[in-house]
Amino acid sequence: MGDFTNPVMAKLGRRLRLAVVGGGATSFIGGVHRTAARLDDRFEVVASVMASTPQRAREQGVQAGIVEDRAYGTLEEMLSAEGRRGDSIDAVAIMTPNHRHFPECKAVLEKGLHIICDKPMTTSVEDAIELVHRVKQAGVVFCFTHNYSGYPMVRQARDMVANGLLGEIRQVNVEYSQGQLSSYVEPNAPERLKWRLDPARGGPSAVLGDIGTHAHQLLTYITGMPLAKLAADVGPTVPERQNDDYAGMLLRMENGARGTLWCTQAASGSENILRIKVFGANGGLEWEQNFPNHLKHMVQGEPARILSRGLPGLCKAAHRASRIPTGHPEGFHEAFANLYNDASEAIAAKITGTDADPLALDFPTVEDGARGMRFLQAALESSNGNGGWVDCSLTF
Repeated sequence: MGDFTNPVMAKLGRRLRLAVVGGGATSFIGGVHRTAARLDDRFEVVASVMASTPQRAREQGVQAGIVEDRAYGTLEEMLSAEGRRGDSIDAVAIMTPNHRHFPECKAVLEKGLHIICDKPMTTSVEDAIELVHRVKQAGVVFCFTHNYSGYPMVRQARDMVANGLLGEIRQVNVEYSQGQLSSYVEPNAPERLKWRLDPARGGPSAVLGDIGTHAHQLLTYITGMPLAKLAADVGPTVPERQNDDYAGMLLRMENGARGTLWCTQAASGSENILRIKVFGANGGLEWEQNFPNHLKHMVQGEPARILSRGLPGLCKAAHRASRIPTGHPEGFHEAFANLYNDASEAIAAKITGTDADPLALDFPTVEDGARGMRFLQAALESSNGNGGWVDCSLTF
């Protein structure tokens, strides 16, 4: 019947009705989104457009459990038909190839529906800025699924920095490495890789759009400050490859803190390693996605301590994002679900005209998506300019 223990959801009195666009019945990310949406029983997935051709979209929707008359062939068909229903959708989750995010978000916004969008938000800064303005004009909730910000210990790290436990931030380092493109796979690549490596569909940089924006968002989320400028080297490292599989850069944060960012999809043997280190005047923090339940806190002149998810003494945001008793593994799907959970409360609050818990409003937004695109654009500008410093600031 839905999660009615939450006062905002209780006032709504029903689950939110969600449509999914993209993320076919057998895709990895589609399954993650649908699972995350249902994990807290606040959403029900009632409609879909699951493929790029009408027949396949309808077939895959039914295969994923959508009733036949709401497994639509196109987005336009779905928005038109749902608008005539008394039980029409409240929100749309978009997880199509990157080049389709912008036009699909625009179409959904024109109907006044809330949006949950996968990254990167667009394939250009100009489109991203336009979306920021359209979301503000529509007055809807826009949740951007940089899922790593949903981990409890990432939220703990953000809280510790915000409360000054590290002192003034002086140095930062973030890295994200994968090995799936360590050989030249393009001639026989599966579709999930083929479109990512096609600039027309995946955007101007495969590595920055796919994982570099994750690293950038995690860094700015934990430190609570924008990236001011960067100097970058971006390009392919595998012979014959045309699109980027590597990016290394020097960073300068808004307060003058120095840092580095390294991301690659061509690190042979690397599975999926996302790691961040933040150092201030009084101490530092380290977190790695492969060991998500623990956050290392270092204070100058004292033994390091390991903070564990779920234990007493953590901040309210970390406890809100923790689902099961300490000592049990909790990770990727739950972090994704935390964003859906937060978005559900924000959406229900909009519908009912009530106030959401402020802790529920700390998910990535359309503005974060635009800043990620400016980061990507600046890195390419710098690399094409022989590694010179480029301003990353963005105004809306």
